[in-house]
Amino acid sequence: MGKRRRSRELAMQALFYMDMRQKKPEETISFFSESFVSSKKVPPFFMNIVKGVNLHKDKIDSIIEQFSSNWKISRMSCVDRNIIRIAVYELLFCDDIPAKVSINEAVDIGKKFGDKDSGSFINAVLDSIRIKFEKEQG
Repeated sequence: MGKRRRSRELAMQALFYMDMRQKKPEETISFFSESFVSSKKVPPFFMNIVKGVNLHKDKIDSIIEQFSSNWKISRMSCVDRNIIRIAVYELLFCDDIPAKVSINEAVDIGKKFGDKDSGSFINAVLDSIRIKFEKEQG
């Protein structure tokens, strides 16, 4: 498994933890570095995702709701919601990552951690967002 994939999976778990426990990013990063990162050195990409999603959460959630076909963000499973948040964060703020890579990674992580419909749901939402962004960028 690549470093970025591992960082995305850890970030999804951290964001899930933050949602369920109402924890701050700093507490969560510290907890995950002590509990789940074998080298005790938190991957920078993991920290960027967790902090970035938290910082831009309102904007990210607004975009997700706009493209999730009448699904309120609060009705989505916590796993799907946070996987989509990560991918939208990457689409908005990680210019070095192609949109299709972010979407494929999100779909794969959804299939691994979500339910049987997670992959297709995540793909549908993110592909709609990607198409809109590409039209806006010309």
